[in-house]
Amino acid sequence: MLFNSLSFVLFLLIVLALHYAPFSWRIKKSNLLIASYLFYAAWNPPFVVLLWISTIVDWHVANWMFKEQKQHKRRLLLLLSLATNLGILGYFKYGEFLLENWQWLMASFGIDYQVPEWSIILPVGVSFYTFQTMAYSLDIYLKRAEPAKSFLDFSLFVTFFPQLVAGPIVRPTHLIPQFAQPHLANLKQFGWGLGLIILGLFQKVVIADGLLSPAAETVYNSKDSVTFIDAWLGTFAFAGQIFSDFAGYSTTAIGVALCLGFSLPTNFRFPYAAIGFSDFWRRWHISLSTWLRDYLYIPLGGNRMSSIRTQINLMLTMLLGGLWHGASWNFVIWGGLHGGFLVIERFTRKRWGELVILKSTLASFCLMLLTFAAVNITWVFFRAKDFTTSSQIISSMFGFAPDNAATPLPTLYIVEVLVVVSLLISAHWYMRNSTLEDTVKTMPSWLVVCLLTIMTFTIVITQGTGNAFIYFQF
Repeated sequence: MLFNSLSFVLFLLIVLALHYAPFSWRIKKSNLLIASYLFYAAWNPPFVVLLWISTIVDWHVANWMFKEQKQHKRRLLLLLSLATNLGILGYFKYGEFLLENWQWLMASFGIDYQVPEWSIILPVGVSFYTFQTMAYSLDIYLKRAEPAKSFLDFSLFVTFFPQLVAGPIVRPTHLIPQFAQPHLANLKQFGWGLGLIILGLFQKVVIADGLLSPAAETVYNSKDSVTFIDAWLGTFAFAGQIFSDFAGYSTTAIGVALCLGFSLPTNFRFPYAAIGFSDFWRRWHISLSTWLRDYLYIPLGGNRMSSIRTQINLMLTMLLGGLWHGASWNFVIWGGLHGGFLVIERFTRKRWGELVILKSTLASFCLMLLTFAAVNITWVFFRAKDFTTSSQIISSMFGFAPDNAATPLPTLYIVEVLVVVSLLISAHWYMRNSTLEDTVKTMPSWLVVCLLTIMTFTIVITQGTGNAFIYFQF
């Protein structure tokens, strides 16, 4: 069930009606749990079983682990949780990828190994909810938290429908306590939640799908190499598209949860205003970057080790972060590039420190544009369907396009990309050190109402096909 569909509007109205009906808190939580299962089952009902497996295994493992005093038994219990969650993730998401690479490895030794047909469907959002349930087990193992007191609360934490299939990846210590006591939105929270829903759908339907997706698809689906300008504009279009698509989902999810009286963490903080890659990852997909930091980078040793070991930890974290996004070497390269940029940035700061010149507004703005350009180079590998396409686009972006390179972008697409991406970057730069809430507070009420009305109108009139959110495939 897509947020940008009439079926979800009807679904949400029913959920809100039940949530604000005069039922007991336990019945309301049960209604939310049933609604969450129905929301997920709308894609493929049998995959609800995977949610049940993760829920039951991690609930019992965490309780046993909390009571167990012997460390070796606690480790075995943690391994059971990790094996279950990573096993589900590995089988459904990486099975075909592993088989194909095994075939390639055998062929390199002259062995003709035929890969069996792999017709497994990827469960929507499997990467998100497996990471969420693993965080619960890891927190109990590391003694950062105690197990949930209610199985109903834990089950709702695993399946809470606003963020179930594309995040934010919520920590158990953030969401489970909210289920312990009755939560209903007051009028101000409900109004703010509706505003976030409108903003999120506007980002997805109008900006991502309506204005930027056509240009990105035209360039990346081209059978021929494209020119320098088309390569950069097509990639700029995808940069704006993926932000508007993913941030649109997160904003809508936060808004839906707020209408129900619950808070979800911010997942984006104007990332295209980032100055450097460490700043970028403090602003982009924050729930994933902090998850990787707390459950992978720091356990590997973080920056407490030698300089070389720290760089290795950074690279491993980003390589695995890239692989988390998809079973493709392109995603590994994408993660590797981010890791490489982080390593270079860390080295230069250690060698020369913070340069005084970079404290000026103009220098900071120029460095922001440089960061954005570098991020766009990495987006090529994220968007391209195969290594051949990514190689062609990268070659064109660096000025090595062939003389007969195609120019597939019509003038209208060029204007749309330049205007929308310029406005997007400008908005991010303007609100770089602020928040959406603070920015809205400085605006007169009539202007906020007008903007929300215009957004709602454009959402309604935009002719779309109800495209799924990009991050559903992860």
